[in-house]
Amino acid sequence: MYTEEINFKKLIEMNMLYETLLNEIDIGIHMINEEGKTIIYNRKMMEIESMDRKDVLYKNLLEVFAFEENQNSTLIEALTVGKAKKNIKQTYFNNKGQEITTINDTFPIVKHGKIKGAIEIVKEIPPLKQISKGNAIRGHHTKFTFDHIIGHSSAIQSVITEAKRVTRTSSSVLIVGETGTGKELFAQSIHNESHRAGKPFISQNCAAIPETLMESLLFGTNKGAFTGAIDKPGLFEEAHGGTLLLDEINSLSPALQAKLLRAIQDKTIRRIGGTQEKEVDVRIIATINEDPIEAITHNRLRKDLYYRLSVVTLFLPPLRQRKEDILPLLHRFIEKYNMQFGLQVQSVDDSVINFFYQHDWPGNIRELEHIIEGSMNLIEDEDVITTSHIPTRFYELTKNEFPIHPPLARWENNQSKTLKNTIKEMEKEYIIEILSEHNGNISQAAKYLGLSRQNLQYRLKKYGLNT
Repeated sequence: MYTEEINFKKLIEMNMLYETLLNEIDIGIHMINEEGKTIIYNRKMMEIESMDRKDVLYKNLLEVFAFEENQNSTLIEALTVGKAKKNIKQTYFNNKGQEITTINDTFPIVKHGKIKGAIEIVKEIPPLKQISKGNAIRGHHTKFTFDHIIGHSSAIQSVITEAKRVTRTSSSVLIVGETGTGKELFAQSIHNESHRAGKPFISQNCAAIPETLMESLLFGTNKGAFTGAIDKPGLFEEAHGGTLLLDEINSLSPALQAKLLRAIQDKTIRRIGGTQEKEVDVRIIATINEDPIEAITHNRLRKDLYYRLSVVTLFLPPLRQRKEDILPLLHRFIEKYNMQFGLQVQSVDDSVINFFYQHDWPGNIRELEHIIEGSMNLIEDEDVITTSHIPTRFYELTKNEFPIHPPLARWENNQSKTLKNTIKEMEKEYIIEILSEHNGNISQAAKYLGLSRQNLQYRLKKYGLNT
């Protein structure tokens, strides 16, 4: 009995020692158990997250903190996936809505081959200036790296390989892809893998701002330039040393595109109302959601700006061209919304999967995610997504029950035969024929087709034709 009392006292002393140690170290420590509930939360973590220990301890992590769309808790990922990750930036919100940005090292806790919890070692990033109106993402932190890109198809893997190569330089990049294909995900990944990763990444949707404001937003203003104008840096100055992502570049007016071209070429800008040229060191990544050659033809994109931006061009494949990636994407989205909604969905009914492989996906990956999110909003106690859970606008396509057979085999034999796709296929076959007639000589083939050499090269890349 006496020995047991001594051991109990030693245990208490050791616990007090560990607690003192955890609270004195200058890094945040956050640990959760296998249920996702916090069991260790030290003083530094409280400071970083501006939280009281009682509001976090023994509560489910996802009930206390909120995470942006397409981003999960690194702690929860370690718990569910079982993989350690180091030096990962994360932005999320505490229960007061305050934004927090940290750099995390996260590890699963494994005992006898089973994951029993996860622990996170956290370093704080000082708060950055908040975003002014204009849908710009500003700051040194970004959400995505190449690890966030899901898919094993050759179509997406070849783009990832190419994108990783361009991280070694500061050349301009043009990312071409339909809506929902992940253009910003690639842009942020390039930034985070480059030597500019510690510098600002600023994203601006060019279609979201009125033309009259866009110039001042890009280049800044000097006090007195117009009524109410103040001394204010533009996006070029704010992104100095880092990366500026210009989304939907084809929505800018030709006049503003010309000014943008000059800034990129000269690496200088002049604020509106200013007289001095300012040097800027910025990597430009631009995105466009249509064929750039068509945009040039219809005067939505200046040819000279296109040549300047397309030093490297990445063509993101639409989901209908990489349908073998649907299943891993499904698993990722189900895992995400299981965590967010507290559900236990395990799978998707075969008839739904069959529909997914037949659907043309005009909204691409974003559309697929929205369908899964909408379906899981309608689930109650079930653990399988069926046609009855599919959002109303898709139900008409599924209610007649597609016959069940291997999805990929069905899809490969049933390519969409719309007029647009038929024309594209004819163009591809004709280019192959002409190239063959000219023994693969691009210059001669381009001349025969009445195209510039670069125009033909663009089409070769678009159709995945190697010469």
